[in-house]
Amino acid sequence: MTGLLAIGLLVVASMAIGVWGVRATRSTTPDFLVASQRVAPGWNAMAIAGEYVSAASVLGLAGLLLKDGIGSLWYAVGFTAGYVVVAALVAGPMRRSGAYTVPDFADYRLGSQAIRKLCAVIVLVIMWLYLVPQFKGAGMVLHLVSGTPYWVGVVLAGAVVTVSIAAGGMRSATYVQGFHYLVKLLFIAVPAVFLVVHAGEDAREAALRVDLSEWSRPLLDVQDAGQPLLATWSVLLATTLGAAGLPHVVMRFHTSDSAWTARRVAVGVIVLLGLFYIFPAAYGLLGRVFTPGLGDGGDTDTVTIVLPGEIVAGRWGAVLTALVATGAFAAFLSTSSGLLMALAGGLSHDLSRASVPRLRGAVAGGALVAVLLSLPARAVDINVAVGWAFAVAASTFCPLLVLGIWWRGLTAAGAAAGLAAGVLSATGAALASVLTDAGPGWLVVLLAQPAAWTVPLAFAVMIAVSLRGTPPEWAERAVLRLHTPGPSARWEGDHSTPG
Repeated sequence: MTGLLAIGLLVVASMAIGVWGVRATRSTTPDFLVASQRVAPGWNAMAIAGEYVSAASVLGLAGLLLKDGIGSLWYAVGFTAGYVVVAALVAGPMRRSGAYTVPDFADYRLGSQAIRKLCAVIVLVIMWLYLVPQFKGAGMVLHLVSGTPYWVGVVLAGAVVTVSIAAGGMRSATYVQGFHYLVKLLFIAVPAVFLVVHAGEDAREAALRVDLSEWSRPLLDVQDAGQPLLATWSVLLATTLGAAGLPHVVMRFHTSDSAWTARRVAVGVIVLLGLFYIFPAAYGLLGRVFTPGLGDGGDTDTVTIVLPGEIVAGRWGAVLTALVATGAFAAFLSTSSGLLMALAGGLSHDLSRASVPRLRGAVAGGALVAVLLSLPARAVDINVAVGWAFAVAASTFCPLLVLGIWWRGLTAAGAAAGLAAGVLSATGAALASVLTDAGPGWLVVLLAQPAAWTVPLAFAVMIAVSLRGTPPEWAERAVLRLHTPGPSARWEGDHSTPG
């Protein structure tokens, strides 16, 4: 009951903040999508960290550490390092482009409506892959703390984020996500510190007695794949380069007022993420001591919620469980908010003529599809589904953005071929890993963690096909604009001037 009350208060507060954001919202597409590019850097960094720290971070990372060992922390390294790539290669130039979304950028850089539509479809694939584990986590946590059926939490999470985002767009999302980051940090960190202290010296020593060689076995070696270094490399490629291609991450930097501010925000996010990832690791290490049964066929994604009750009995254990569950639920809501914004942009702004009513309808429609996909997905590991989303982003939008920003020779044909190769190979590998039994060996790694080959494939195809063609006549001016310091303006689809 304590956990249900705490989550209920979080839901009410989230909806109240989202509706309050409507007061500052103007009825224009730029305001709905990017808050008129007037979000303060500190608040923006908290909002980005709030939407980025998802179910995979709060529940999935601790669960993988319990099941697979210390090597699972490569996920945290990759998630955080991704923003180093974003800050160095993407944030500033993307802000200077004046494009609100990745399909917007593709149109600006290549002048092709076909590429814009293809990018919009890929946005939908990535966002739905990413939304399903968020809603799955919400259903699972609410079931654990209150006994309600799994579907109740899924539907509740979908309804809350739909109301918050449809009402106020990016402004509401920003306020809600900044608030959620603080909730997550406080409600995950404070119980973690309490549990570490209360566990006792013997338990702490046992938790820290780890085999450092496990750093080379992040995920698949425990399935007797026999290819630990390949698995590690593939995980790092997906999480690091995937961050640079996630549509909701890219969209966020257009809420800054300049390219310099966008880079400053990215650096702030790195600090906030590095601080947060200390605590899921603590839950995973303690879980190996107090809840080893979860690693032997149990649902390891539940360790963060189950652990407080195993260490601290009685009322205080219930209170700690309620705090952790609330922090986890905040993760689902804040990440889902960012994903739904990008999804709405793909459905309305990029696939058809954008207007605020259409964007609001796209939010509701996108959430409904995600809820329907999440209902049968209870058995899917959270980090597995999120890993697929990162692999698709790393294999499609990362090559498009990096080459589009830094190489004038990219052509529309090259971009189309590389995007098609990336999305088909990454999603095909993920489906094959679920539907087939590859057995031990390198093949299971290449299917379940495909970034090691799908990312180089996408880059190679984009470059090879582009070299056979001629870049657009405005390509040099377009690239120059991306790297020229000065005020950034909204691109309106005219390639006749460098902007």
